[in-house]
Amino acid sequence: MRVTKGAQVIAGIALLALGLAACGGQAATDKAAGDPPIRMRVAEPQKLFYPGDTIETEGAEVLNAVFAPLVKYSDDKQVVDNVAESIKTTDSRVWTIKLKSGYTWHNKSKLVAQNYVDAWNFAANRDNAQGANSFFSRIEGWEDLNPPEGQPVKVTKMKGLKALNESTFQVTLSKPFSQFKTMLGYVAFYPLPEVAFGPDGKVTEAYAKQPIGQGPFKMDRPYNKGTDQTIDLTRYDDFPGPKPKFDKLQFKIYADSETAFNDLRAGELDIHDALPPATIASAKAEFGERYIDQADAGVGYIGFPLQYNDTYSNVKVREAISMAIDRKTITETVFAGTRAPADDFINPLLDGYRPNICTVCTYDPAGAKKQYEENNGPKKVELGYNSDGAHKEWIEAIANNLRANLGVEVTVKPFEKFAILLDGLVKKEYGGMFRMGWFIDYPSVENYLTPVFSTVAIKTGSNYAGWSNKDFDAVLAQGDAAPTLQDGLKYYQQADDILIKELPYIPVFYYRTNAAYSQRIRGLKINLINLVEWDKIEKIG
Repeated sequence: MRVTKGAQVIAGIALLALGLAACGGQAATDKAAGDPPIRMRVAEPQKLFYPGDTIETEGAEVLNAVFAPLVKYSDDKQVVDNVAESIKTTDSRVWTIKLKSGYTWHNKSKLVAQNYVDAWNFAANRDNAQGANSFFSRIEGWEDLNPPEGQPVKVTKMKGLKALNESTFQVTLSKPFSQFKTMLGYVAFYPLPEVAFGPDGKVTEAYAKQPIGQGPFKMDRPYNKGTDQTIDLTRYDDFPGPKPKFDKLQFKIYADSETAFNDLRAGELDIHDALPPATIASAKAEFGERYIDQADAGVGYIGFPLQYNDTYSNVKVREAISMAIDRKTITETVFAGTRAPADDFINPLLDGYRPNICTVCTYDPAGAKKQYEENNGPKKVELGYNSDGAHKEWIEAIANNLRANLGVEVTVKPFEKFAILLDGLVKKEYGGMFRMGWFIDYPSVENYLTPVFSTVAIKTGSNYAGWSNKDFDAVLAQGDAAPTLQDGLKYYQQADDILIKELPYIPVFYYRTNAAYSQRIRGLKINLINLVEWDKIEKIG
């Protein structure tokens, strides 16, 4: 999932031209009348709640409360059956998935295997324009739902997907893929109830505003994107899995991370999972045991719209920009040591990471300037970011690096919402460099590669650069076909080598999760894929 929720820095130095101060104050007891719900900060979701079109963290956090996935992931990155009773294969190509009994939709109808078949066929159909379409590209028959441009879609189903009975369905892939089970905890693979579909076979907008799920919480009312400031949910007591220990949950939508932090301190918010920067250095002392600082599998990037802007087409120019970025100072100063300089496209938490493999990720201002000038780098550049996450400080720091080290004029362009930035890239309306972040959807090195940089992900995924490379796609396919992840690792690393050579994005830093919570709760756990585990939280008092 691709959104980051930043922090703000406490120190200021001349190189970065930042002068920031930590916030003071004490967290207050809740002032609201009555007994308010557990309240979590989110930015505005990019779209309505179609599971197959929810490819960013804000919407995924909401749907994580409404749906239950087929599998979950343990702290040591192992796949654990959840709604699935079993997921079996003998050849990594034909997979048989059997559901546990007892799951029902929030309208009391029974969860059945056909609900997964219908949902996946809908998400995989090009005509439905679902952002997670490419996640189904390995299923036999996906090509029929995604014919070459200019040709109509003539079918409604993938031939490799069928329900065997009420509790079992079978998935046949076009080629063996040993990690298919690992993918199934991702939001794109949620099921859909029969009532989600209109007479035309499409998921209705009414459903997307108030999705009926089979998870621990149900939505209280339709969500009106752009006007509603809260998303309110109530515990679904017939949920057969681990139940939340509280009745009401509310997602509060913020356009500014610092406003959310101030609400947390004032007792008007209970969970802030991405503290704004100037607070990080002081948050541990202020919140004590209610402050969380933990390793995160995310990567922060600077991207280039290569598909439709030739300004950055020369890889030597992109390399020079990368070498001009002082990652060490930014991570130590802007982020108070809660980020680490990136030296690979793969995060160190997952197998496949190689330290210092990206040589052009090393700070070399003199070399950067020489290479930039030799390759006629542009005299003026623009750098865009979303201001609903706390990104201003590190983006300004990078802008100052480029001004000082490359001698260029840099315009920093804030977008009010991440959704606006993403839409500008999808519609090819924004042509500047842009900040981007990737939080893993499932614990595999492949997830850093295919959804973000493959050719298929340009139209049906998260390849916002629009970068395409046949050799990259080919070695990914070799990795996918390997009998195990370990066997495929060498191919995924070869794909990583191509990314480092071509640099469609610039890796800047590796994330850490910096969160805090109010005195009203305890037991907050944010898991490997950056989602709250609601059954672990307890209300105090």
